[in-house]
Amino acid sequence: MSIRITAPFDRQALSRLRAGDSVLLSGTVLTGRDAAHKRLCALLDEGRPLPISLQDQAIYYVGPCPPLPGDVIGSCGPTTSGRMDAYAPRLMDLGLAAMIGKGFRKPSVVESIRRNGAVYFAATGGAGALIARCVKAARVLAFEDLGTEAIRELTVEDLPLIVAVDSLGNDLYVQGPARYARA
Repeated sequence: MSIRITAPFDRQALSRLRAGDSVLLSGTVLTGRDAAHKRLCALLDEGRPLPISLQDQAIYYVGPCPPLPGDVIGSCGPTTSGRMDAYAPRLMDLGLAAMIGKGFRKPSVVESIRRNGAVYFAATGGAGALIARCVKAARVLAFEDLGTEAIRELTVEDLPLIVAVDSLGNDLYVQGPARYARA
């Protein structure tokens, strides 16, 4: 059975999730990949305000394909999350509540997730066309010049995800293989 959650997030709701839980996410999420993350951190380094609020938000690590006529968005599968590991702790310290991507995270990111009461969700790689069906609206919020890597706001309905790292720092990418390791 999947747990239904809504974004932007109530931190109390996130604290009840555990690594391995299946969730269906509805609401609004931001998109951003490494180019957008680099630009956000450059703005912070310069003491300038960010063009978006990160408070209680999720960032989906995706660079969606252009939509076909009549579609809201093109294929939008997750990108490898490790590419954002250098930036993620800083953004969580500013209020980012969740990240959506694929693949394991560095220990420093897992520690930041725990420290900030955040969550890391895994989306299914290779399922971008199916994930696109969950996107009901999309609009560019910042860095339009980055094209597919611009920051967008997506309205999603029943986006299927797995809790990969919960707010306690439990990491499915560590726990899963350990369960099946031979002694």
